[in-house]
Amino acid sequence: MSESAPHPEVSKQKKALAWLIHLYTALGLPINLASFIALLNKDGSLFFQLNILAIFIDATDGFMARRVKVKEALPGFDGAKLDDLIDFLTFTFMPLVALPTLGLIPMEWSLWLSIPLMSSAYGFCQSRAKTEDSFVGFPSYWNIICLYLFSFEPPAWVTLSLLFWLSVMVFVPIHYVYPTRKRELFKTTMIGGALCGIGLLGLALDPKGPYSTYCATVALCYTAYYTVLSIFHDRAIRKASRLSSDEGRDAGGTSS
Repeated sequence: MSESAPHPEVSKQKKALAWLIHLYTALGLPINLASFIALLNKDGSLFFQLNILAIFIDATDGFMARRVKVKEALPGFDGAKLDDLIDFLTFTFMPLVALPTLGLIPMEWSLWLSIPLMSSAYGFCQSRAKTEDSFVGFPSYWNIICLYLFSFEPPAWVTLSLLFWLSVMVFVPIHYVYPTRKRELFKTTMIGGALCGIGLLGLALDPKGPYSTYCATVALCYTAYYTVLSIFHDRAIRKASRLSSDEGRDAGGTSS
């Protein structure tokens, strides 16, 4: 019986670099704290600017972590748990708190926000909430929804109805594209995502300004593209799953 090969020694430099990447991820915590303080001061524009900064960190730390192979460098520290904790604050908790704080729904309706909070908590805790190139169920983009609502200011009942509908969609196992991991149309998705980010940043800088409509249009165009891409992506996955099941039944039939 052969002995398993020992793990290669990890250099101090690589460990230090891995800790720096985890520290970079952890910056999302003070940024969310600062965004909460912005909410206390009723500063919606600053809140969304800080939220976009937190999104930027979330969008870039994974690439760095994979390049450095932080799991190998620091096997005793689970960066994915840290990332999930910050993601829940950035994408779910803080944006939902912002809705009554910024006057988008009446303060007395605040407890209704327990529904999207709990549905998103369910989504985050699912072992298959993410696949290699998908989010399964509505991926809790509450911060983007909140920014659109802040910019367009629909009636409160429309806002609450939208929140309830998207809460239900968390439980519907549709595969939404994971933008940085979807190989097909990768360049188009990344360029569109960058333009969407610029549009969202423009909205965050001046949500009610003269260019807010153009910024919202750019962002919404990408949202529409992302939705259509996800529909086709989901259909492709379901088709592949059916074909795999049919092949499995055929193989079982021929072997019996």
